[in-house]
Amino acid sequence: MDNDFLHEVFGSRGVRIAFVSVLIVLALYLLAQTVHITSSLGRSSNPATDTITVQGQGQATLPPDVARISFTVENTAATVADAQAATTKQANAAIDFVKEQSAADKDVRTLAYTISPQYAYPPPCFSDFCPVRNPKVIGYQVSETIEVTVRDLAKVGEFLAGLGQLEVQNLSGPAFALDDSTAGYDAARADAISKAKEQADLLAKQLGVRLGKIVNFSESSGGYPYPIYGFGMGGDAAVSKAETPDVPVGENTYSSSVSITYEIR
Repeated sequence: MDNDFLHEVFGSRGVRIAFVSVLIVLALYLLAQTVHITSSLGRSSNPATDTITVQGQGQATLPPDVARISFTVENTAATVADAQAATTKQANAAIDFVKEQSAADKDVRTLAYTISPQYAYPPPCFSDFCPVRNPKVIGYQVSETIEVTVRDLAKVGEFLAGLGQLEVQNLSGPAFALDDSTAGYDAARADAISKAKEQADLLAKQLGVRLGKIVNFSESSGGYPYPIYGFGMGGDAAVSKAETPDVPVGENTYSSSVSITYEIR
């Protein structure tokens, strides 16, 4: 190649900068490949065959920080509009009450809203001649089910008593829980992993081997948390209009099971 041509090509400042940039990128790529190859030395591409697997069962018992109460308001009338008006009036009164008790807007939600026709059925026919008689619509029932999350647990009894005075139907709860349910399972998992590691250390000592890296891990969490209490929790709340019920909070227990496989040397 002609020296004058090379001088003309590389004499351009833009070409020189582009050429140097390409060299830098190439050098960085080669460096990355070298580091990768070096870190891979001594590693087998085959899965580990000398392993031990241990299990750990963990639990975490934590006090709840919220209580969830649900209730239904339902009314029947000759027309849908009249049934809706009656249900809306009663539901709004219940919602106003729970908000007066410090329930935030985000903590009050409708779970279901239904409109159902109500039928009158003809009496049974016992004669040989029995004409077909269809049921007759005599009205409509409108129901709304609402759930409230109570964050001040000291007020749970007041919520139950006040809603009872408003004569709502199917008042259920309180269901005590952690607002962030993952916190309970995270604590249970940590306990399970700790117990699995203890078992692995003991087993390695007994077998006269050394633990290597973890090559497999699996976990299963134990369903729903279950409460620890003596009385006064769960189920339908039978609320007296004259008094506020005593509602013990108790604690919830979360469980987790883990399996850890170690490479051994």
